[in-house]
Amino acid sequence: MNLKRNSSGVRVGLKAWCLAICFLTFAPFVFAQAPPVPPGGTVVAAGLEGPRGLTFGPDGLLYFAEAGLGGTQAVPQGCQNVPAPVGPYHGGPTARISRIESNGTRTTVVDGLPSAVSSLPTGDTNGAADIAFVNGQLYALTAGGGCSHGNPNFPNSVLRINVQRHTLELVANLSRFFQQHPVAHPNAGDFEPDGVPYSLKAFHGDLIVIEPNHGRLLRINLGPGPRIEQLSDLSAPLGHIVPTSVANLDGRFFVGNLGLFPVEVGSSKLYQVTDKGFVIDYWGGFTTIIDVQTDSQGRLYVMEFSSAAGFPNVGQGRIIRIANGTAEEIVSGLNVPTGMALDSHEDIYVSDLGAAPGEAGRIVRFANPISGQVLTTIEVRPPAPLPPGQREDDDN
Repeated sequence: MNLKRNSSGVRVGLKAWCLAICFLTFAPFVFAQAPPVPPGGTVVAAGLEGPRGLTFGPDGLLYFAEAGLGGTQAVPQGCQNVPAPVGPYHGGPTARISRIESNGTRTTVVDGLPSAVSSLPTGDTNGAADIAFVNGQLYALTAGGGCSHGNPNFPNSVLRINVQRHTLELVANLSRFFQQHPVAHPNAGDFEPDGVPYSLKAFHGDLIVIEPNHGRLLRINLGPGPRIEQLSDLSAPLGHIVPTSVANLDGRFFVGNLGLFPVEVGSSKLYQVTDKGFVIDYWGGFTTIIDVQTDSQGRLYVMEFSSAAGFPNVGQGRIIRIANGTAEEIVSGLNVPTGMALDSHEDIYVSDLGAAPGEAGRIVRFANPISGQVLTTIEVRPPAPLPPGQREDDDN
């Protein structure tokens, strides 16, 4: 994530990967000591290299993506660079997919995935971004691949992972798709030619991808037909909102956006988007949305990267649960979090310090409370009516 001043010098724009700008505030504290574990949390894994998206597998074990440490491979001549001060990147095969075994140890499911470190002094890194299971099969999403990230032989992709053999297969070449299908309103000051895909979710036997820098909502078809389908170019109706996350509920996608820095409290939204890509409504009052999930009871969970005004810092992340028209803060004190997942008991697991450099990352577990602090500033209304013919079923 990078900081960009606009022509007026008043407001600050945001690089669409959207995470490591917090290092400008956060890195000195991290190197001195780790921040306290958030209230009510229990650390289940530590010493992680940029943990991002996480999910539970059919075996009941927790799987998660790690962005890695970048590398030393420069962007080759002839490749389009990401504008300074973020670019140029240096790439390397240091990202991985990990799993927490039943005895609590971390093991590697697959490694050698593309990772890229920016030119920012804080070491902003993109790598493995998220994972999802479809019919028992594991898939992974990469954000550190492609020529512009110093990984010319490994594009940003959706990958099929063989958990038993620790091998991978490219399913969808996102870098190529992005370059062949430009969006309506790219943000030139921080444009990422290979994109920085962030969110991956199962959907009716296929996969849904959110790409923040361009503002794309994609469907990855795992059956016959075109492999990559752009459901919505969100930049066309909404501009550079930096969408980061998606969940499917009540026959629609709920898409959360991070917004711009410095943080303006209440400026992020939870957009309602049909499966044809039309924006039909939004709920407002959120701040720096970084992840959205659902549970078996049809409740929504919205994780905020940093809920206070100004620039992100430790202890400012939180989780909001939405049910029956009420928004409640149920977890607070998170430290630059990057992803969350719910287990079969609906306990919540968070990639805490996910945007921190090096091996500072950890996964923290929280019991899901019966109730929390009601938030009257969050705008929750009954879901907007769906267009005729829109199906009402859900599949996450």
